[in-house]
Amino acid sequence: MNKIDWHARYTQQASWTRLLREHLLHRAGMGQATRILEVGCGTGAILAELPATTQIVGLDIDREALRLARRHAPAAALSRADAHGLPFASGVFGIVFCHYLLLWLDEPLTALREMTRLCKPGGWVLALAEPDYGGRIDYPAELAVLGRWQADALRGQGAEPEMGRRLAGLFQQAGLKDVETGVMAGAWTASALAETGLEWEVLAADLAGNIPGADLQKMKEIDLRARQQGERVLFVPTFYALGRAG
Repeated sequence: MNKIDWHARYTQQASWTRLLREHLLHRAGMGQATRILEVGCGTGAILAELPATTQIVGLDIDREALRLARRHAPAAALSRADAHGLPFASGVFGIVFCHYLLLWLDEPLTALREMTRLCKPGGWVLALAEPDYGGRIDYPAELAVLGRWQADALRGQGAEPEMGRRLAGLFQQAGLKDVETGVMAGAWTASALAETGLEWEVLAADLAGNIPGADLQKMKEIDLRARQQGERVLFVPTFYALGRAG
């Protein structure tokens, strides 16, 4: 991990999806599920919010992330493995979910098939947040280039910045039933508009070496001025999907 506080970042992302996440997990029967698995649990930002009455398991490939997850979600059982080959027996989980994960995988369909394999018959697989930078909206218009820069940077890191629009097809191909997909609504508050530090740290890290510092600084100044004037709009369509194992 680099100098970015990734637990703070994952906690921020979890705050964006909390209401939708709680709704979808409730629909998937979280109250009745005896075992729940998060694939790509990172530093435990979401694991820490799950009910202690359920057996919670988290999996990630990053050793440092798992070290932090042990601190932030001490009640969870943690395992290090690749999402493309999950080290559990078939049909042992009532719910298997991920959050901002599939866009980073070389073979997201393979991972979804693995997640489906682990579910009990009638259990649920959920992708709680996958962005689609192809539909990003920036305002004022001068900031529209930021979305293109970041999408290109994500591709350069091996990610799929338009994963959101692919979710429905991937869930069908994974053999899941009763598939539902949708887009998380956008909402902005004055306090949220004022929070720029972490966003710009992540953006600067993504764009390092690709965009001249002077160009990035100019965009940052426009962004800050728009936020101060209450004009800033930044919306990245973020898709979710859920499906039932057969």
